[in-house]
Amino acid sequence: MNRVFKLPPLRRLVLSVLVLVPALAWAFVKPVRVLAPGLAGAVCIDEALCTDDPAQAGRARALSAEAKAFVEQNLAEVQGTQKLIFCSTQACADAFGLGGRSAVTLGTFGTVIGPRAWQPHYVRHEVIHHVQGERLGVLGLLFKPAWFVEGMAYSLSQDPRTPLAEPFESQRSQFSAWYGSIDRTQVWQQAGKL
Repeated sequence: MNRVFKLPPLRRLVLSVLVLVPALAWAFVKPVRVLAPGLAGAVCIDEALCTDDPAQAGRARALSAEAKAFVEQNLAEVQGTQKLIFCSTQACADAFGLGGRSAVTLGTFGTVIGPRAWQPHYVRHEVIHHVQGERLGVLGLLFKPAWFVEGMAYSLSQDPRTPLAEPFESQRSQFSAWYGSIDRTQVWQQAGKL
């Protein structure tokens, strides 16, 4: 006796969505690859540090440690584990969808540091974005003004470039003015009001 197992239409639809959405996200939304960096060619040294060039792991670890210590001293404690993926080649950066960007942080899930961003201020900038996601929520950041989100990262990372390309220089200036007008111990409460 030959029986064919058939799912009801609604279950077939749910199963299809559960299979297709992650596959499509992996293929077309490359920053999602921070969730499984090994599948995109990076080697994870530990749960918080990956790179496409294990010989550069010491340098990557030093940049990561400096950035976290700097942000914790100057802004707030990093509460969770931030996965940092250091790409020493543009091919690695492209595998994570960086394109022309130097680095990208995907909420609190992970950060990709491209080959041009292996500098303290770039890594600090991305750690600040991670802390913003922790304190304000990943979805909450979507509703914050760009001058706050990017301005904070450029300003508090002590990015030495001046002036920055627009709109980043204006965002940094607007954030700096706002930050100078508040009680800095209340930064997250004040940010919640924006």
